[in-house]
Amino acid sequence: MTRSTVFAPFDIVEGDRKPGIVLLADHARRDLPEDYGSLGLPAAEFDRHIAYDIGVETVTRELAALLGVPAVFANFSRLLIDPNRGEDDPTLIRQLYDGTVVPGNYPISAEERERRLDRFYRPYHDAVGAMIASVAQASASAPFIFSVHSFTPVMQGLVRPWHVGILWDRDDRVARPLIDMLAADKDLVVGDNEPYDGALRGDTMFRHAIVNGFAHALIEIRQDLIADRKDAVAWAERLAPIVDAVNRHPDIHAVKMFGSRTGPL
Repeated sequence: MTRSTVFAPFDIVEGDRKPGIVLLADHARRDLPEDYGSLGLPAAEFDRHIAYDIGVETVTRELAALLGVPAVFANFSRLLIDPNRGEDDPTLIRQLYDGTVVPGNYPISAEERERRLDRFYRPYHDAVGAMIASVAQASASAPFIFSVHSFTPVMQGLVRPWHVGILWDRDDRVARPLIDMLAADKDLVVGDNEPYDGALRGDTMFRHAIVNGFAHALIEIRQDLIADRKDAVAWAERLAPIVDAVNRHPDIHAVKMFGSRTGPL
């Protein structure tokens, strides 16, 4: 966990906008601004999945470099506020996460909740929206949005067998070929909407892709497979040709409204 006096809520890796791809990393960092201290937690908690998605920053940066496309990263820990939740989601600011009580989040006032939305959550989503608009303009087509996450091998005592999962709602233009191409490696156990369901109203994909009819998918890689930098780079190298192949399909760059399993848009 690192801190700086001036805390930027997001980071951008520049790249060629013409291919029409935007990479996102909602949970890439575990940082907190100085005025929040450690939220009352011991330092060891920031080495856990509750603070960030282990390995995702390296995978996303390497994937952006291999594809030559832009990426947007949230710079703050999900324990401060979770950018991959809707503003009205009860897990937006967690008070308890996988057995850990977060003292700095309990109790939390309406004013403090709004302060975190204004300082961190909304600037990140504004940056994501601006990047998507910029890519759409440069490519003269609907963008393809690919969000990179990782998941813990064990959650609440349950062992998760998947190596990687693809999360999606109703639009399978990206999800289906991704699942098929990953599953071609017989050594991989590939989850289809595992270990989470991809239909989450108000999350990043809902907010920036689903409501706009943009092709998208969220990938979840098991954290023990990318915790080491060498392994994270290897996963980026595995994913780069797959993402590139998906992006070359003309259907990917069309606006198509599929709606959501969470209800009317």
